[in-house]
Amino acid sequence: MKTIDTTPLSILDLVTYREGGSIPEALAASRTLAQRAETLGYRRFWLAEHHNLEGIASSATVVLMAYIAANTTTIRVGSGGIMLPNHAPLVVAEQIGTLESLYPGRIDLGLGRAPGTDPTTMRALRRHLAAEEFDSQVAELLSYLAPADEGQRVKAIPGAGIDVPLWILGSSTWSAHFAAAIGRPYAFAAHFAPADLMEALAIYRREFKPSSALEAPHVMVGVPAFAAESDEKAEFLATSMIQRSLGILRGKRAALLPPVESIHCSEPERMALAERMALFVSGGPARVRDGLQRIVEATRADELILVSDAYAPEDRLRSFEILMQAARDTPGRAAKAT
Repeated sequence: MKTIDTTPLSILDLVTYREGGSIPEALAASRTLAQRAETLGYRRFWLAEHHNLEGIASSATVVLMAYIAANTTTIRVGSGGIMLPNHAPLVVAEQIGTLESLYPGRIDLGLGRAPGTDPTTMRALRRHLAAEEFDSQVAELLSYLAPADEGQRVKAIPGAGIDVPLWILGSSTWSAHFAAAIGRPYAFAAHFAPADLMEALAIYRREFKPSSALEAPHVMVGVPAFAAESDEKAEFLATSMIQRSLGILRGKRAALLPPVESIHCSEPERMALAERMALFVSGGPARVRDGLQRIVEATRADELILVSDAYAPEDRLRSFEILMQAARDTPGRAAKAT
């Protein structure tokens, strides 16, 4: 049986900024979090590509990867993910090749096929409006990252021949079929779309074809989580995360709001929120340990990547500290964490 004690933990950062705060403040908070995550033993620090979304400042994903990598020394830094249809594969290969050349052995390339935004902004991003398929884009990207052939007319410089782990990200069963077919590690976005999680993992493991990059299936599951010194404090502070999810469901994206004593919503909204946050783990050390352990047992995940946000940067930092401590501690000791 898999246990949380030995399951690697990573962080997915959306670089959220809060109401009344600023984007420079949020960027500095992400740097501080990455530095602390490194000392705590988190394996990866990934950044997500989103565009034209109030409250999220991670649109220039590759730039942020360079910023985080430059301010840390050992933690792996990656894209969770780069939305490949928004970019020319050659440009992605050159950017990732540059990062790997600057920070060798520390860069991950996670790829997604969603726009990471609304339809209007998608048209602004994809000005060419090509109907190219994601699988062909990935194949083109991999060709640029492979060692260059003699006489090859278009090369990624840097990028050609650089060995960077390429992950397929997804929130549906389509991504599971694709990741399995090309023999790559698979990260499922259960932190916001958990409905197809178990079916997708079963498909991926059943259909996986070994490749030169990966001999056996490897799964990372996204988990929304918030931890504090007590269950009550965690429940209160986590209302900022819940308000953001509710705002997304209502089509009203905004900067991260302060925590509140209670959240008012309709019964349909409550049901939609419960579905969206089905894997949400929140509480003091003992409760979050139990929650993470149940997820690991159910999914048999090789890794978990956690999303945790708070209105105050120091509360988010403390959340990730307690999450790691709880995961690596015994239940008894974790319950006494302060």
